[in-house]
Amino acid sequence: MANEQRTRREVLAAMAGGVAAAGLSRAAAEAPEADTRLKICVFSKHFHWTDWQETAAMAAELGFDGVDLTVREAGHVLPAKVEQDLPKAVEIIRKAGLAVPMITAGIVDTSSPNAEAILRTAGGLGIRYYRWGGFRYTYDRALAGQLEELKPKVNALAQMNEKYKICAMYHTHSGLGQVGAPIWDLWYLIKDLDPRYTGVNYDVGHATVEGGLSGWVDSLSLVEKHLRGIALKDFKWGKNAKGDWVPQWCAHGEGMVNFPRFFQMIKAAKFSGPVQMHYEYPGLGGADTGKDKITISKQELASIMRRDLQFIKAQMQKAQLL
Repeated sequence: MANEQRTRREVLAAMAGGVAAAGLSRAAAEAPEADTRLKICVFSKHFHWTDWQETAAMAAELGFDGVDLTVREAGHVLPAKVEQDLPKAVEIIRKAGLAVPMITAGIVDTSSPNAEAILRTAGGLGIRYYRWGGFRYTYDRALAGQLEELKPKVNALAQMNEKYKICAMYHTHSGLGQVGAPIWDLWYLIKDLDPRYTGVNYDVGHATVEGGLSGWVDSLSLVEKHLRGIALKDFKWGKNAKGDWVPQWCAHGEGMVNFPRFFQMIKAAKFSGPVQMHYEYPGLGGADTGKDKITISKQELASIMRRDLQFIKAQMQKAQLL
């Protein structure tokens, strides 16, 4: 009798397991596959002349996959109103069929105004990345000592990021006094931190300004483990009104950035984060600098943006990134 009861229980358990397995199989088959394509986002700084609705509509019509939303002073969402306004802006953008994989926040460290409210709100909305940065050197004392002083600030921010399950991506600018311009210094600050919460937003335009012929190749390789976002812009060297040689931003594909080599490296790195298009060259009627009014027509601005986006998409397709 005992053997009969045990056998009966084993049969029922096997049947239950089979039903459960079948249910899981059906659920897996019916669930849509995760979209693993790279998301090309437009930096919403270039739409500061309009509201969330028109930003979303134009970005979708132009063919972008998402929006990198500015959450900073004079941005699309003011930090002091992030808890009220960020959910509204994100809802509008997502309803337009676009992703919001990241925001650009005015966060330098945990003491930045509204830093925790921004991270808590963004994390609650499922936004997993934000652009971070703004450390600067002074040249009245050793740089090595200044880097050591920055480490506790970076570590504290990393802990806050982990709390809200969001990754800070330090944006690499070029220029005198910019921490992160040579890249190795940024790597030194974050190399021992979890890349899920502290990473790099690699701006290939600025990196090429600093890295010239091949230095940017080495710097990209150095931070590959922490590479979480990439920003795209192009430039040429030229003289300003004072006769000084300076980088002059230009349309994508018309300058010195080696996009084919860059995208080959991005492919090899198995990069999966947000891609951001920046339009920071003259001729955009103020949209290039984030003005709240533009001096060219929306149609003309859209034409310029579409042209550059098509160039970038063609380069990424060649590298099998799209």
